[in-house]
Amino acid sequence: MRKSLLIIFLIISQAGISQTADNRPIQNIEGLKIAYITKQLSLSSIEAQKFWPVYFSYDSEIKATRKENNGDIISLDEKILAVRKKYIVQFKNILGTDVRANSVFTSERDFGNYIRKEIEARQRMKGLRQPPQNQQPN
Repeated sequence: MRKSLLIIFLIISQAGISQTADNRPIQNIEGLKIAYITKQLSLSSIEAQKFWPVYFSYDSEIKATRKENNGDIISLDEKILAVRKKYIVQFKNILGTDVRANSVFTSERDFGNYIRKEIEARQRMKGLRQPPQNQQPN
């Protein structure tokens, strides 16, 4: 029960950060990501209170690193690895074990794969629903 309430609270608080129509799909995905990772890591309410601020800091740093990418994939991968090495220590301090700390990254990857597959499936369905375009006879 507590875990469900925590997940709902995190989703609502994340969705309430910005109310512009342009950001709603992103907010919904971020809310789903929070719920997914919370479930995958089996976070207690105390762990979640400590974990999410650190995760948001990590996520911001990863996004900034990707924005700074100059097209060199090897350099980008090295920088992302450095950020992950920096935060794995903090995640382990909160979550207690190497396995749970590493699960942050695997859960994040699995969620990304899930979202990608969902988008592809919706695009396929959208393509099937569109009526054939009117073609002019020659």
